Amino acid sequence: MVKPSEAATEVISLTPAPPPPDRRPRARRVWSVVAVVAVAGLTVAGIGWASRRTTPGQPADQRIAVQTAELVTMDMSSTQSLPGTLGYGTARALKGNRDGIVTWLPAPGKSVKRGEPLYRVDDQPVSLFYGGMPLFRSLATRNTVGRDVRVVADNLIALGYAIGRQPGPGARVAQTTTTEQTATEQPTAAPATAEQTAKAPSAAPKTAAPAATPTPTRTTRWVTVRRGEGVLTASLQAAIKRWQADVQLPATGTIGPGDVAVQTGAVRVESVSVQPGDGADGPLMSVTPTAKVVTVQAEVDQAGVVEQGDRVTVQLPDDSHTAGRVAAVGTALKVPDGSTGPNDAPKLTITITIDKAATVAKLDSADVQIDFAAETHKGALVAPVGALLALSEGGYAVQVEGGGLVAVETGIFAKGLVEITGDGLSAGVKVVTTS
Repeated sequence: MVKPSEAATEVISLTPAPPPPDRRPRARRVWSVVAVVAVAGLTVAGIGWASRRTTPGQPADQRIAVQTAELVTMDMSSTQSLPGTLGYGTARALKGNRDGIVTWLPAPGKSVKRGEPLYRVDDQPVSLFYGGMPLFRSLATRNTVGRDVRVVADNLIALGYAIGRQPGPGARVAQTTTTEQTATEQPTAAPATAEQTAKAPSAAPKTAAPAATPTPTRTTRWVTVRRGEGVLTASLQAAIKRWQADVQLPATGTIGPGDVAVQTGAVRVESVSVQPGDGADGPLMSVTPTAKVVTVQAEVDQAGVVEQGDRVTVQLPDDSHTAGRVAAVGTALKVPDGSTGPNDAPKLTITITIDKAATVAKLDSADVQIDFAAETHKGALVAPVGALLALSEGGYAVQVEGGGLVAVETGIFAKGLVEITGDGLSAGVKVVTTS
């Protein structure tokens, strides 16, 4: 038996044990590349990098879902954007063409259609007719032929008056004119000498010869009707009389330049230049078309790529868009109204009509932006702009789904899409994209 005092004494040094190793998975960083590129008016954002950590419990080798887009072929157009003005177009002066006193004028802003009075002279209405040329003579003689006769005939038909049959192009009509001629005077005899007078027997006093009576002479000539001309037939003159009676004009069957105002269509009165009581033989008012249009003042090189009939997009003040069409491209260079600077260059006026008038019904005037198609590529291979990746050595690439990067050449950019070409790329190939 061993006694306690005899037992060996063992000194044990207690040192805290090191903590067990952390068995949790280390955080892994997953990097993704986001490229946003903008060319030809799109915002340039450059290259951005984003990172996130995997959470505990997430498998380290889990793949991150990416968004892809399929390449497609379509027609691509580049655009040029120009400022424009929505309104009723350029006002033009309307002149009166008859003697008399203006007794009534329409209020500014009023629209006038075919057959309605545009103003009154000596309390007689001057109605609006549609046509491409004004009346330039009095139409009174039967079988008068001309394009002005066609204007009258077309308007009476449109107003519901029967004008009878009109000779067609190539028809020949007889025009008869009457002139008055007096009988040819007899030559006067030479005065008698004194000797002849002495030998001559006395004669009864001579009486004065009766005055010559004018003799009417009729001349007939045949006129060939050309395309676009009308003939003042008896039935057309009868229709003119009926129309004159309906609008409370003297029913003479004769119509002249001051009896109607001929315009290309319905008009809107922009402003009046005279007051009732003024003479009717000068500028009376300014008128515009009734349909709203957009006018664009363009440099010569800008207007050079625009043609009548081109489709355009109109951006309105509320950022909405509506479709339009180029109605006309001006050919006369002039400095726009309100431009007074010495460096203001003359410009051409482009007129654009709106497809749906209801989209601008609440706007009388506004500043708008017009997108013109400047260049079109048919059957282009197209990808979303978000699929472009900027390469460090320059240029761009796209990443094929499940594959690597493919360098691409870019073409037209429009509406978030870009035209691309690259090795192995075709319609149906899927590429990684941000949107």
